[in-house]
Amino acid sequence: MFELAEAKSQPRALILFQRDSSHEDSEILEEIKLLAESAGAEVLDTITAFRRTPDPSTYIGKGKLEEVQQRVESDNIELVILNHSVSPIQERNLERALKVRVLDRTGLILDIFAQRATSHEGKLQVELAQLQHISTRLVRGWTHLERQKGGIGLRGPGETQLETDRRLIGHRIKALNKRLDTVSAQRQLRRKSRAKVPVPTVSLVGYTNAGKSSLFNRITDADVFAQDQLFATLDTTMRRVELAEFGTSILSDTVGFIRDLPHSLVEAFHSTLEEVANAQLLLHVVDVASAHREQCISEVNKVLAEIGASAIPTIMVYNKIDLTGAQPKVKRNSAGLIDSIWLSAHSGHGIDLLMSAVTEHLSRLHTRCRIILPASEGKLRASLYQKSVVKTETVADDGSFELELEMSPADFGWLQKQSEITQIDAL
Repeated sequence: MFELAEAKSQPRALILFQRDSSHEDSEILEEIKLLAESAGAEVLDTITAFRRTPDPSTYIGKGKLEEVQQRVESDNIELVILNHSVSPIQERNLERALKVRVLDRTGLILDIFAQRATSHEGKLQVELAQLQHISTRLVRGWTHLERQKGGIGLRGPGETQLETDRRLIGHRIKALNKRLDTVSAQRQLRRKSRAKVPVPTVSLVGYTNAGKSSLFNRITDADVFAQDQLFATLDTTMRRVELAEFGTSILSDTVGFIRDLPHSLVEAFHSTLEEVANAQLLLHVVDVASAHREQCISEVNKVLAEIGASAIPTIMVYNKIDLTGAQPKVKRNSAGLIDSIWLSAHSGHGIDLLMSAVTEHLSRLHTRCRIILPASEGKLRASLYQKSVVKTETVADDGSFELELEMSPADFGWLQKQSEITQIDAL
């Protein structure tokens, strides 16, 4: 077994793309290349193989393995990247045969996440996912201590070291889960605080590199890192947005999704993704210039279902129309509600249509009414102002207050229970 050297800034990489059908999906091939480049690898070439079922020992067949060995030696390859997730045994056997580091799709995505995480919570989440992944592959790191054959002098040390390492990783995973539980509890408290002053949340979701962060920056004038690469940003960012004829809302941007997103990452980022699951409206950003946008939409919907957000009202936002020559437009469904918008976050064309659509949708979530309060009900009047639901106020000659309100259904239910109110008229 080779010794893992310290990673270079840009290792020479070879991609092994194995298909399970005669149809070659160029989009999947391009995606694994982009993932490798996003991780910092220099992709020299791709070797394509066709096999209906992976080899249980080495994932690829014997003949293809010999071809890869020759390319690794002739081109001084330092890293072989697989387009699929492989078992620990397959990964170990490939490394033994090729004598270079082998990284599968899951490991590659984890490596990118480790590079991009900047917040304290993001780093904890990535470390947890990495440890859960590494815990199944400990044998690779301690092969110099393994003693599996038995016999005098050949038992003990390896197993002891492996068990020690498993125990240390187990302790660290427990510690990380505990710290993430604390972070999640803090998020819940912040969410409850926001609920006291009903400000609706709108979340941007979409396939990675669809332009979510660029759109977020365009709407909020923020400076969230936006780059033409996969997983340019991981950490959830939230900003207040003032909507004309509605008021304040919160816009959140979070990690992009991708096909076959490792389940460990979904679990690790669960507290972050809770912001999506608790939003009042989702803006599903789609790269309209992509020939495979329907597959991307399907993959995003799968993750939304996994985190319990599939039932949240959604507006499809077809971004990057500047690359296709299309014009900004709005499409409504049979009920007359806006369900899709075409725009360009890069040029800004169509942003006004999006803001109007968000305003229209959020306005439907709120109830507008007019009430009359006796002059003696100053405490209830103060409570309404504290909830930030008062739009206008008029004081009558007798000292009573006529208030025009706009509030969430929950606050309207509370209002109807207040016996001090003498009149409520819907607007």
